[in-house]
Formats: sequence, C-alpha cells, structure tokens
Amino acid sequence: MGEGLGFAPGQVVQEFYFDEDVDNTLRATVEKETGGTIVAWDYEDMVDGVLIWWREEDAFEEDLADVLMDASANLDDAGGIVYVMTPKPGRKSSVPIDQVAEAAKTAGLKATTATSVAPDWAAMRLVARPRKR
Repeated sequence: MGEGLGFAPGQVVQEFYFDEDVDNTLRATVEKETGGTIVAWDYEDMVDGVLIWWREEDAFEEDLADVLMDASANLDDAGGIVYVMTPKPGRKSSVPIDQVAEAAKTAGLKATTATSVAPDWAAMRLVARPRKR
C-alpha cells in the first residue's frame, strides 16, 4: 500500500474517530502529501479534506450520516473530499460498504470509489458538492 489519497501540498485535512487502531503509515503519507499535520475533529477553520475512521462499534455512539454532516461543515466552499476508513471485510469491527454509501447519500455526499488503503483498512471516497454562493 503506502500510496496516498491524492491530497496536495498546502491542503488541510481533518480527522474524526482517531484511535489506537488507525493506520499510522497512511496518516504519515497524508501528512507528507499535504506538508502539514492532520488536524483534530474539533478544528474550527475550513479544511480541504476529511478522514473518518469508522468501525462497527462507533455506530452505537453516533449515526454515520450525522458524523458526515459534521465533517462536511468545515469543507471549503469549493467542495472537498471525505474518506471514510473502515476495517476491511472479515476484520473485527468491519462495516458493510453499503451502509457507508447510504449514510453518504443521507448527508448529501456522493460516494465515488471504494479501495484498499492499508493492510487492515478500506476507504470509501465521498465528494462534497461545491456550495452555491
């Protein structure tokens, strides 16, 4: 793996549901792509992209569609990219990809691709539509 997610230098990426099980190699790659540190969930300025580490047990605390709406609130007016990282199928705490796609639709995001991004993690790429001024 070790490939990035397509972020560019100078972009700001915000992260939700960080925990000890995240893939730190992928996080380091994103930071190398952007040239900056990934910012925490409580960051209040505009961002260019979002990483959400989502596990089956997270759904007991909060609805993914609500998390996606919160996450997209800080996206730049030009739109942005949201990645929902889930444990790969068959792994502990995996989440069916159709649940992610349905939550994205509810949150007003468009699901584009799902891919393997790390040994234990898959990612669904979601795109926010640009906001009208």
